[in-house]
Amino acid sequence: MFPAPIHDSHRATFGWEKEQMATKPEKDKTPAAEEKNPAAKVGGAEEAQAITINAQFIKDLSFEAPAAPGIFSLMQESPPDINVNINVNANPLQDKVFEVIIEFQAECKVKEQVAFILELEYAGVFTLNVPDEHLQPILLIECPRLLFPFARNILADVSRDGGFPPLMLGPVDFASMYQAQLQELQKTQTGDDATTAPLSG
Repeated sequence: MFPAPIHDSHRATFGWEKEQMATKPEKDKTPAAEEKNPAAKVGGAEEAQAITINAQFIKDLSFEAPAAPGIFSLMQESPPDINVNINVNANPLQDKVFEVIIEFQAECKVKEQVAFILELEYAGVFTLNVPDEHLQPILLIECPRLLFPFARNILADVSRDGGFPPLMLGPVDFASMYQAQLQELQKTQTGDDATTAPLSG
């Protein structure tokens, strides 16, 4: 069964042009982290050989500022409220080759007025030489983690070019997103089993 999409919601803040983009945090190598993230076991030199990035690209991109230019003066009076929804999808292309897509939907509001809506689909084509039991976590944890810094820069650049301060998206814990999705699927399956179980009497 191919992995289901994973999704999460994040808060974001505005930065400034002189502020440098945060560097990608180092992976946690502790045993507890590996237990939480099965993909962490395929690391180091092995990971470099197991995961090959063939291409990465913007699949879709849109930006709207429906309340401009009036929204700029309103932003001087009230702080913005920014929400970002993130989805991860993976599709097989051919044997051992997959397309992984991170979808971002960012909405900025000021006093319930929409300042801007920014949507991005950033994709990568990966060749994976990993055991089947590692395939799903690699696709939904490691691959999006490799794509994320590039997508993050695009979000900052587009919001800045749209007339707003650059959108600064914090680190995303794809391992936690993956684990939450697994737990949700397990709850759904448990509920379905309870519903379909025959009554005894």
